Amino acid sequence: MVVELYARKIIDKVLPLLKTNDIIVIHGARQVGKSSFLRYLIKNHIKNEYFYMDLENLEYLDLCNKGPNEVHNFLEGKGIDLKKKIFLLIDEIQYLENPSNFLKIFHDHYDNVKLIVSGSSSFEIKRKFKESLVGRTIDFELYPLDFEEFLVFKNKQYIIKKENVHQINNELISLFEEYNFYGGYPKIVLENDIENKTLMLSQIIQTYIKKDIRDLGNIRDLHSFNKLVEVLASQSGNLLNIEELSNTLQVEKSTIKNWIFLLEATYILRIVRPFHKNLRSELTKNPKIFFIDTGLMNLLHWKTFPKIITGNSFETSFFSELLKNNHNVNFWRTTNKQEIDFIIQSPDGITAIETKLNFQQSVSRSFFFFKEKYHSNNFIISLYGNKDNKEKRYPWEIVKELEQ
Repeated sequence: MVVELYARKIIDKVLPLLKTNDIIVIHGARQVGKSSFLRYLIKNHIKNEYFYMDLENLEYLDLCNKGPNEVHNFLEGKGIDLKKKIFLLIDEIQYLENPSNFLKIFHDHYDNVKLIVSGSSSFEIKRKFKESLVGRTIDFELYPLDFEEFLVFKNKQYIIKKENVHQINNELISLFEEYNFYGGYPKIVLENDIENKTLMLSQIIQTYIKKDIRDLGNIRDLHSFNKLVEVLASQSGNLLNIEELSNTLQVEKSTIKNWIFLLEATYILRIVRPFHKNLRSELTKNPKIFFIDTGLMNLLHWKTFPKIITGNSFETSFFSELLKNNHNVNFWRTTNKQEIDFIIQSPDGITAIETKLNFQQSVSRSFFFFKEKYHSNNFIISLYGNKDNKEKRYPWEIVKELEQ
């Protein structure tokens, strides 16, 4: 069966770099589509002079561990003309014993070999990559699909006009519900059977979170680690309280911090820091925690996929949209419990965003207080109900506006 390869958004940033000598590094969790992205590059933009290696293949791993000279000789033996520019694409680069030295030698001594590599853990890659690679690599992060990519993978193309905007938005609401329930891992999006979605996402949890990440962090207390992941999934969008987690799980606070660092470095969740601007004493220090993929979050929390969207899952899915579209996100919360869900700072100013499941839900006074104090652009993001003022947006609308 021929599997269709879809373009990902980062392609527009990667393509201009194909002409440079920089090493392109693609970071991302397992199953987010790194291998498919490399195959898409090969099929649509590289086409001819290339060689692809997956280092989960032990023969290629052993070869690369012997060094660039051995790989260079291997490519010559394959009949590749190394006098011309060729692309060497290496999947799962973190398995190499010394990827830093390997890439440095290739970059410095074999001008005609353009390296494009991928890795499943920023933690492992950063641990193995040394300062010797500074100035030689350009890094990209590949996440599960954002909503726009989700629509592409679902073969949904919408031309929104004034006369059909209501119908289109109703269809998009239904699709966003699906996106919220099952998340953005490409294999899960392309699978239509819910039982198969459950099995496939469960497999990602078992192999990536409960094995790969466990082994990477040399975690011995498996029960407590697995329980922490489930508790954090239930608390996505909430303030992170290390002491409370420590007491609940009967695990040292330093261990909890290390495990959360590991989960962030392996693309399971993100820590979001509070916004402050000359109000340091007024703000709480606790950050918030968000899962990157709502499908993963739902299955870890509920052990199944829910039938309705909760406020926390909607807030998490919108955070994920902001993250995947390269926005630096904070939240605002004072000791008086004034709070705004998301604060985005850009050269154009400050944007404050509140997420509400229904447009008709009331907005707190802090929303207007913040606007008056910081002269922010204020938006209310929702999924249901009728919009009745200019500050209200559907999630897909505000993501597009923030790009402009």
